[in-house]
Amino acid sequence: MELDARLGALAQMIEPCDAVADIGTDHGFLGAYLLQQNRCNRVQFCDISEFSLQKARRLIDEMGLGHRADFSVGDGAMALRYPAQQVVIAGMGGVTIEGIVERGRERLKESALIMQPNVAAPHLRAGLQRLGFRIEREALARAGGRWYVILRARQGRAEYDEKEQLAGPDLLARRDPMLQGYAAFRIRVAQKALKGASRGNEEKAAAFAREIELWEEIVQWLQA
Repeated sequence: MELDARLGALAQMIEPCDAVADIGTDHGFLGAYLLQQNRCNRVQFCDISEFSLQKARRLIDEMGLGHRADFSVGDGAMALRYPAQQVVIAGMGGVTIEGIVERGRERLKESALIMQPNVAAPHLRAGLQRLGFRIEREALARAGGRWYVILRARQGRAEYDEKEQLAGPDLLARRDPMLQGYAAFRIRVAQKALKGASRGNEEKAAAFAREIELWEEIVQWLQA
């Protein structure tokens, strides 16, 4: 079984362990891959939608892996049947992921969290800091013409400055080779948004202008 660059980057963040939980599993490709590669003994496939969970069930049954899988419908971490050493929360907005972590903080406090926000990664980093989770590792991936940010975090104290919240403390610390391309993309997105906001929302316009300024400073630093 092969994964695309996004799911492959998520899989790389997952260390061998006994149990993984995939919250918002949808088709179940990641969990199926982890089981097939024996990266873990069991996977809990969790989704708020029974319809989505059925897709994962069919895939796991077809692969003959049902004896190592559990399926549950529920809201975020509330769907977990037993503790998992590593919990994946991917393919949602950063605000949604933050809410899942906040509501399930007690259940997730001993787990490593592997997260992939589709949007609002800076908001998620700030939220993790507020909730008492420290980012251990980060990665960037490109799949289907889109950029993806992947974060791995555990319970712990952290303080991120403005640039670290925006671009990622680990990505900056390592001068990730993909960061310059990602920064150029974020500048283009913010410039387009600034044009729209400049027509009537001064607060948003100022925020986009500041974002552009920070990304440009990061690019200059990377090129130095």
